[in-house]
Amino acid sequence: MLKRTLDIVIASSALVVLSPLYLYVAYKVRKNLGSPVLFRQTRPGLHGQPFEMIKFRTMTDARDASGQLLSNDQRLTPFGKMLRATSLDEIPELWNVVKGEMSIVGPRPLLMDYLPLYNAEQAKRHDVRPGMTGLAQVNGRNSISWQEKFKLDTWYVEHQSVWLDFKIMLQTVKKVLVKEGINQSETVTMTRFTGNPPDDHASK
Repeated sequence: MLKRTLDIVIASSALVVLSPLYLYVAYKVRKNLGSPVLFRQTRPGLHGQPFEMIKFRTMTDARDASGQLLSNDQRLTPFGKMLRATSLDEIPELWNVVKGEMSIVGPRPLLMDYLPLYNAEQAKRHDVRPGMTGLAQVNGRNSISWQEKFKLDTWYVEHQSVWLDFKIMLQTVKKVLVKEGINQSETVTMTRFTGNPPDDHASK
């Protein structure tokens, strides 16, 4: 209950304080990438229940001669990379927090397709609300493997506390402000999770 109360207070306050920045980024997205300004996608939330996550759009709709969308790397513009590197693309997720679909801190919401691929240990990441930032995001983000990411997610679930949340939030702010650890891995889409290796017995 305390965590949820803090989520509401922090997210609501941030939406008010950041509203000029929100409008400015929305304008720049519209100017650089066109409409729609927001990217919407169904993601698994608490207990794997689907919700619509919203972010600022970072990629174009460029297609090949047959009408198929080009790869993520080809559609991600320098402007989009800047939004990702500074996490400005994630400001709209504050609305998801206010609505109770997300938390400020928690395992990042991934894809619905991944749900049947998790082993029992990895599935624990859905025992809490997904977060705008999390332990994996301040410890390597896209530069670490899926296995390392899931270990950090489940460790967070098993050791979560208000103090740990504040520590992760402070680390997140530091990384964004001083661009600590910001490199190519921060700006690209991570490779898809295709399941655990055959010798992974964590689910047994």
